[in-house]
Amino acid sequence: MTITAPVIRTSLLEQFAPVFDRIADGAVDREQTRTLPHEQVRWLADAGFTAVTVPVAAGGSGASASDLFALLVRLAEADSNIPQLLRAHFSFVEELLLDPGVVRRDEWFTRIAAGEVFGNASHERSSAGVGSLATHLVPDGDGWRLHGEKHYSTGTIFADWTTVTAQTPDGHTVGVTVRVDDPGVEVRDDWNGFGQRLTGSGTTRFDGVRVELWQLRPERGERRTVLPAFLQTVLLASLAGVAAAASRDAAAFVRSRTRHYQHGVGATAASDPLVQSVVGRIAADAVAAEALVLSAAAAIDEAHDAIVSDALDAGAHIDAAELRTIALQSSVVELALRATTTLFEVGGASATDRDRSLDRHWRNARTLSSHNPVVFQQRVIGDHLVNGAPLTYFWATGEAR
Repeated sequence: MTITAPVIRTSLLEQFAPVFDRIADGAVDREQTRTLPHEQVRWLADAGFTAVTVPVAAGGSGASASDLFALLVRLAEADSNIPQLLRAHFSFVEELLLDPGVVRRDEWFTRIAAGEVFGNASHERSSAGVGSLATHLVPDGDGWRLHGEKHYSTGTIFADWTTVTAQTPDGHTVGVTVRVDDPGVEVRDDWNGFGQRLTGSGTTRFDGVRVELWQLRPERGERRTVLPAFLQTVLLASLAGVAAAASRDAAAFVRSRTRHYQHGVGATAASDPLVQSVVGRIAADAVAAEALVLSAAAAIDEAHDAIVSDALDAGAHIDAAELRTIALQSSVVELALRATTTLFEVGGASATDRDRSLDRHWRNARTLSSHNPVVFQQRVIGDHLVNGAPLTYFWATGEAR
């Protein structure tokens, strides 16, 4: 199922394949017992996977975005929860790569190369209006105190640090990076979605957490940046990985079947051309989804390189990456949902056996597809193409005012 890749990408895939295989081996059991993958995240960090895009000079592998997303598809095939829970981590690294002015940038790279992991705490379920935050900073001597509550804190329960969005007393939005084990930080495992159940996307509370000046950074606000495309493509890679897992499990299920239908075309399920055709359609959807992800990744690479080199046309590359990513989102979602539904056409009721947990593929695909809903992305594309409206780089949720 792997698409032809450059030598460095092939080398990285070979390097991390044994870890991905170990993760895949326990995926069904973790799903059935709802065991969060703390151990598996540590395997990845210890193997250097969480530092794969960190520059070689700083102790990482120096992988490109395209390399990373190819790896994430394979990791999602093993367990789609894990790429999503690492989404904030890899986005934090990308932010460091794009902005040499980040305070203590080299120190952050060193920490990541040593295996430290970063989570996310940005969205709220507060009564704040769209674009506003209830989480806030209060001055405290030469530093601050952080107060508030975040929901959908994906990855934080597995992390050493979490990145938080908060408002200053003068109403500005800033990013705050705090240690998960700092006094006043409480992480809850209360994510209640029917899919992606092991991402740790629960609630994080901050009760007077001490923050130093070096832990703050200005938020990007509504300016053009490649980071939204990067974040969205992590989800698309996860979806492509789910489709690949559905393809893998469809073929394995058919090979294992000893019973078949009287009105089947072949003597066995494995020899039945109709069943073979179903397996082929699922595989085709999985390959197409992966190809689309790598197409988005290539556009992100171009934008990344233009930003880092301070190219005059960097803005055009950023727009191209954003437009391609949100356009491809519609197709990748459709392919993944179709593959994970078609999976059940390869057999009878035995495919729904809870011990197989084949339903997790559809549940995970449906949950991943619910992020940044396609219907809103499609409207943005249409408005941009018809009316020249700017693309939407800043997504916020909250109560309508």
